Amino acid sequence: MSRAAVFRQLCSLATAGGLMLVALSASAQSAVERGRYLTAASGCTGCHTEDREDAVPFAGGRAIKSAFGTFYSPNITPDRETGIGNWSDAQFIAALHDGIRPDGASYFPAFPFPSYTGMTTDDALDIKAYLFSLPAVRQANRAHELPWYLRSRLAARAWKLLYFRAGRFAPDPSRDDSWNRGAYLVRHLGHCGQCHTPRSRFGALIADRELAGSPSGVKEDSVPNITPHEADGIGTWSAPDLELFLEIGMLPDGDFAGAGMGQVIDENTSQLTGEDRSAITNYLRALPALPDKRS
Repeated sequence: MSRAAVFRQLCSLATAGGLMLVALSASAQSAVERGRYLTAASGCTGCHTEDREDAVPFAGGRAIKSAFGTFYSPNITPDRETGIGNWSDAQFIAALHDGIRPDGASYFPAFPFPSYTGMTTDDALDIKAYLFSLPAVRQANRAHELPWYLRSRLAARAWKLLYFRAGRFAPDPSRDDSWNRGAYLVRHLGHCGQCHTPRSRFGALIADRELAGSPSGVKEDSVPNITPHEADGIGTWSAPDLELFLEIGMLPDGDFAGAGMGQVIDENTSQLTGEDRSAITNYLRALPALPDKRS
């Protein structure tokens, strides 16, 4: 082969390599952008940001009060010492899908892995790509304030054995695409049931009361019924009423959502596309209309 032919071949390889790097860079950027959207849809900002004006997003420290004690959300910035900067893809997926920490211990269900288990692996990895694109913040995690019998991670493992079943979301072939997208957003990404579904005495969601309201939410406040029951839920709301509520927090009577749901709307549902808000609306309006049994 002549020198000229060798030179042309090397130039061709260099060009191909450059194009491949550009493609990989674009793909990585696309994953970050998708992850930004999915992170908003998953409500990560509110839970993982301390409740104070100068708090750094995703650096953890928010108090999550429950009937079982107070949990503090962890730092999920890519800091290698106090955050998740050393986590592999497999470790990140194990946390969301199986409730398992990198050290092999189990998470308490204050972390909504029972909902996130339905998340697709691609969506989980895109969320990780976005989180790893953020500035690393060194902020140590705060210890939970729990009764003595819950201080061991063995209690979390026992809870999982009794009440947790891992598995990805499976679309219902008898339903249309909008319903299935809404089901995925409500049940898994948005984990709405973690607040709006009542729990058993041991903290497990009561499946046949999905979204029928709970007497004790994240801040131990009563959480409303959002099934289409006309007297107790949102059965009198029109589809535009519900979509507008998800976008700006305005109730059908002209009032606005309170602080807790207001934050969800600001950081979660208002960030969604109109198509996704419509899908959530379709799913909620198709639920069984359940009466309110809160006490």
